[in-house]
Amino acid sequence: MSNIVFATPATAAPTQTQTLNGNSKENGNYRSDKPYGTHIENAGGFEQPNDLLNPLHGLTKEQIFYDVEHFCNNNGLQDKLDIFKKGALIAQAPEDYERIQELTEDDKFYLRKSTKNKWSHPKMLYFTVIACAIGAATQGWDQTGSNGANLSFPAEFGIGASVDQPGGARDEWIVGFVNSAPYICAALFGVWISDPLNNLFGRRGEIFITSLILIATPIASGFTHSWQALAAVRLVLGIGMGAKAATVPMYAAELSPANIRGALVMGWQLWTAFGIFIGFCANAVVKDTGRIAWRLQLGSAFIPAVPLAILIFFCPESPRWLMKKGRYVDAFRSMSRLRFTEIIAARDMYYAYVVLVEENKVKQGTNYFKRAIELFTIPRVRRATLASGVVMLAQCGINIIAFYSSTIFSESGYTNSQALYASIGFGAVNFVFAFPAIFTIDTFGRRSLLLCTFPLMAISLLAAGMMFFISEESKVLRTGLIALFIYIFAAFYSVGEGPVPFMYSAEVFPLAQREQGMAWAVAVCFGFSSVLSLTFPRMLRALKPQGAFGAYAAFNLIAWGLIYLFVPETKQLTLEELDSLFEVKTMDFIKYQTNVVTPHWFKRSILRTGGGSVRPLVAPLTHQVAMPARNGQRYEDEETKIM
Repeated sequence: MSNIVFATPATAAPTQTQTLNGNSKENGNYRSDKPYGTHIENAGGFEQPNDLLNPLHGLTKEQIFYDVEHFCNNNGLQDKLDIFKKGALIAQAPEDYERIQELTEDDKFYLRKSTKNKWSHPKMLYFTVIACAIGAATQGWDQTGSNGANLSFPAEFGIGASVDQPGGARDEWIVGFVNSAPYICAALFGVWISDPLNNLFGRRGEIFITSLILIATPIASGFTHSWQALAAVRLVLGIGMGAKAATVPMYAAELSPANIRGALVMGWQLWTAFGIFIGFCANAVVKDTGRIAWRLQLGSAFIPAVPLAILIFFCPESPRWLMKKGRYVDAFRSMSRLRFTEIIAARDMYYAYVVLVEENKVKQGTNYFKRAIELFTIPRVRRATLASGVVMLAQCGINIIAFYSSTIFSESGYTNSQALYASIGFGAVNFVFAFPAIFTIDTFGRRSLLLCTFPLMAISLLAAGMMFFISEESKVLRTGLIALFIYIFAAFYSVGEGPVPFMYSAEVFPLAQREQGMAWAVAVCFGFSSVLSLTFPRMLRALKPQGAFGAYAAFNLIAWGLIYLFVPETKQLTLEELDSLFEVKTMDFIKYQTNVVTPHWFKRSILRTGGGSVRPLVAPLTHQVAMPARNGQRYEDEETKIM
């Protein structure tokens, strides 16, 4: 069996030592009937903990209180000592707070309120989420500005030759480069400067700096007079897009309670979709302004960045970032603005602290490059890197529609004006169908949403491509069916692959590697988005719409397989509890999916002979809670075995 190491006193203390043996545990005046770490020997011989391990379990009340006193005294929180003692007891057994005698009825009232009504949280939390949503809207609007402009700026700059004309193939590559320029720069540079910007200026400061870039560059793009200048401006735009995209979801994840973190962080996709929709609307509004239409379409993307730059300074800084900087007083003040009571704030903050202590034990890198290398050298982090890379890689195909929907609709037989209006329909579907994910992402789960929607996305893309075989003589039928299946694709995308990747990547990395991990994930998304955006114009000519859509349908099926094998479920786990999930070796996870989950699903769903559900495979962690000397004695390691 696996062993877990806890810190216990070297000499006998007037408390009981905890054992994780599946029985009830006495903890001073507190008794828990839900022990963590209990194993069940089933599921094909795989060993599964009954609950994810909590580093505070195995500690007596005396030990917890001593640790809390040391924590408060060392971090300027002496006046909050009693509050943190209560918070630590709740963090040890968050579901059994009713039995904690130290809590008052008022304390229990707010704990019940936050537990029974998962949407009941302070207004400041939702205000901050709204600010993050505006940051997402800037992303969507920046994407769609070039969509409408594609219909006119190539001719303005003399790069609009068709493929059968001299220089036509070259012009298509140039148009692809101009469209993909923000993503190229974001992947190669923008996302990677988010780490030093976060380190120097914090989450809020980094978002403010990037919002200034997102104000200036769209305006500048409207004043360019050559494709080279436009490409250069859009490269600078990519710096802001990349750095912001790597920070905003991470910032939202660090502020959000675990039980609604998915719904709040997926606001990135919801409001990115809203930005895409509004961008399409703006494209249509200015379509009749003549030769300056494309300039207005590109330039209008600065609009949502203005309120973002203003509102972000009314939001609290990330408590976890402040703790990382050793600013615990500020961290508690910030956390208290995001929770109903100081007791709940102390619970979340102290739990994050004890796990941060554990993470720092395996942290190796002290500079930018060493921390980047840790994404691939620390096993737990490497698995998060793989999983986030897979979900981000699977997302990039949607940008073909976001960038080129007007071109695609034009190819199907629409006029330019009709293509713009059809693109508005795509944006509306993308936005509206993101709402169901708010209510399912924390219950049905991230992984489940992906596995259910990817096959449907592949079918709808393939069907859209096949509609191009309909004769142009049946123009109404042809254009209508192409639009229909593209809309169906957008609906399935918005429920699954739309909301999951950015919020999944924002939550799976430990705090020590979170900035670098999110940068990696966004770089994967933007890097492959730039490749697809660059190659799509040429691919559309070489393979025809039928071949292009068929290829992307195949990519969706490949993505489904990668998600099934490499992406674990993370719903309703705290950012700190995810460590046990990603401690499972990759091959063990694959074997579990193929040998246990798949047969169980087949028996239950196809043969109708099975029942129940299969628990996620998690690994027991080795925790050694750091406890300093007390009265001249030091806590030593005592091995506590899981029976």
